[in-house]
Amino acid sequence: FSNFISISSRSRNPSKTMTLQELDTPEALSSFLSANPHSLICFSATWCGPCKASKPQLEALASSYAADSSVNVAFGIVYEHVLGDDVQRYKVKAFPTYALFKGSDELGRVQGVNFDGIKALIGQHCKAHNFGGGSSLGGGGVAASAADARAQRLARFGGGGNGNVPKEGAAASANPDTEKKEEVPDEEMKDAAPAKAAATKSEEDSKMDVDEPEKSDTICEKVEMIDPTESLKKEDVETLTGAMGFSLIRAQKGLLNGNGSVEGAVEWLLTHQEDANIDDPIEKVPKHPVLSYKCNDCGKILANMANLELHANKTGHSDFEESTEQKKALTAEEKQAQMAKIKTLLKAKRSEREEVEKVENVELEKQRRFMGQEMAKTREQMERDERKRSVRTRKKEKDDAVRERQRIRAELEKDKRERIANKGKLKGKLGVDGYNPDAIQYNVPGEGQQTEEAAAKKPKKAAPSVAKMDEYIAKVASYRAGGDGGNCLKILKAYIGNVVKNPDDPKYRKINTENKAYKMKVKPFMGAKSLLLCLGFAPNEGGTALELGEDSDMAALTQAKEKVEAAYEKYMK
Repeated sequence: FSNFISISSRSRNPSKTMTLQELDTPEALSSFLSANPHSLICFSATWCGPCKASKPQLEALASSYAADSSVNVAFGIVYEHVLGDDVQRYKVKAFPTYALFKGSDELGRVQGVNFDGIKALIGQHCKAHNFGGGSSLGGGGVAASAADARAQRLARFGGGGNGNVPKEGAAASANPDTEKKEEVPDEEMKDAAPAKAAATKSEEDSKMDVDEPEKSDTICEKVEMIDPTESLKKEDVETLTGAMGFSLIRAQKGLLNGNGSVEGAVEWLLTHQEDANIDDPIEKVPKHPVLSYKCNDCGKILANMANLELHANKTGHSDFEESTEQKKALTAEEKQAQMAKIKTLLKAKRSEREEVEKVENVELEKQRRFMGQEMAKTREQMERDERKRSVRTRKKEKDDAVRERQRIRAELEKDKRERIANKGKLKGKLGVDGYNPDAIQYNVPGEGQQTEEAAAKKPKKAAPSVAKMDEYIAKVASYRAGGDGGNCLKILKAYIGNVVKNPDDPKYRKINTENKAYKMKVKPFMGAKSLLLCLGFAPNEGGTALELGEDSDMAALTQAKEKVEAAYEKYMK
C-alpha cells in the first residue's frame, strides 16, 4: 500500500536566512535600501529603554518573515549616533520608529513599539503570493467519494460482486505485500471478499487519511532549546578572551551572569573563579515565550510594550527585561472595583489637598494682617519720633536765640557802664599776646579769626611719613559702621594696585579728588589721604587731583598694596 505525502501550499526558501541586519554607517543604510525591494528599517537609540526591550521581539519578527517565502521584506536596524545629522533626512521624531521602504521611497511608518501596526503595514504593501492548493501523490489529485473508494478497495482483492479480475489501476495502487500472494480461484475470492474487505476497512481508512500524523504534532509541541551564548556581543567576548586572557567558557559565563557588560563579567569571574563548575560547558536553555516585561529598576511587571513605554516615559527607568510571568487580566468586576478604589483615593487626595490649602490660606492671611499691623505701628512710631525731634530742634533753636540775646544785652550793658565810668573808653588787659580787651572790639579781628602774622607763627603739621603707614591703615579700618572702612580700603587698594601694576601709565598716577567716589568714600575718613600723601601723592596746583611724583618709592607702594589687601581681607571676615 503506497504512502501519501502531503505537500504544503506555501513552499519554503532555505536560502533566505537574513533576519535583522545592523547598519553601522549611513552609506550602509542607503545600500541596504537599494539592494532590497522592500525594507523595514528600525530607527533606534542606545539610550532608549523601549528600544532595548523591544529588540528581541523585533528579531523574532524578522526571523518569522525571513522563513516566509510569500513575503519578501528585509529587516534592518540603525542607531541614532550612527546617522548623526542624517536623522533629519529621514524625519525621525521619536524612538523607536519603524519605516517601510520600497527601494529608497518610504511607504509608511510606525512610531513607538507597535508590532501589530508593523505587521499591518507589511501586509498592506508586501502582498503574499498564491501558489494554489496542495495535492497528494498517488491520489490522482481528485478526491474520491466514499462509495468509489470502497469499490476501489474491493477491486484490489477481486471483489465488487461481479467476479472480474482486479483492474490494472487498482492493482497498481494496492499494497506490495498483496502482490506476492498466490492467485485464488474466482469462487473462493467471491466468498472471501466481503470478510476481507470488512477486516481491512478500518486499516485502509486510516492509511488514506494523510493528515493524521500532523495532529499529534500540534497537540504535543516540542520545547525549543537555544544556545544562550548566541545573544552575546562578539566584541565583548573578544575583549575578555584576547585582552584580559579569560578562557572562552569563562568569558561567556561572565557575560551571561554579569548583565551582559564587560565590567559585570569581570566582577562575576573574580567572585566565582574558584567554583568547581566554572569550566563546565554551558547548557542550552528552553526558549520561553515572552508573556510580559519586567522593570529591573523597580521590579514592576508590565503586560505589553505600550505599558512599558508609558512606564519608561513616566519614571525615567531604562533597564527592562523579558519575562515569562503572565500578568492576569482584570475582570469586569475587578476593573469596576479598581476604578472605584482609584476614585475614592483621588477624592481623598483632593479633600486632603483642599484642607491643606485652607490651612495655608488661613496662615497666609494671618501673616499678611500681622505684617500690615506691624508696618502701621512702625510707621506711626517713626512719625512720632520725627515730631519729637522737630519739637526738640525748634525748642533748642528758641532757647539758643534767647540766651544769645541775653548775652548780647549783658555785654552791651557792661560796655555802657564801663564807657560811662571811663569817659567813653574801654579798659584793656595786657596779656601774652598783647592788647586783649574784655569787651567786644569792632576794629579788630573777631573771635576765632587770626591775622596773617599769627597764622604764620602757628606751627605746621608734620608731613605724613611712610613709617606711620600701619597707623593710617588702622585708622581707616576702625570705621566699622555701615562698612565704610571696608569701602575705603577697597578704593585705596585699587588706587595703589593700579600704580604697582602699571607704573608708567600716567592715568593711574593721578587721582581725581573731585569725583564722587573720592569725596564720599576716601576724603571723609582719617588716615586715607595721609596714606596717599606718604606714598608720594601730592596735590596739583589747582587742588583738583593728587599726582604721584616721579621720585616715588615703588618698594613702599608695593608694601602698602600688600598691607591694604591684608587689612581689607581682615575687615571682610
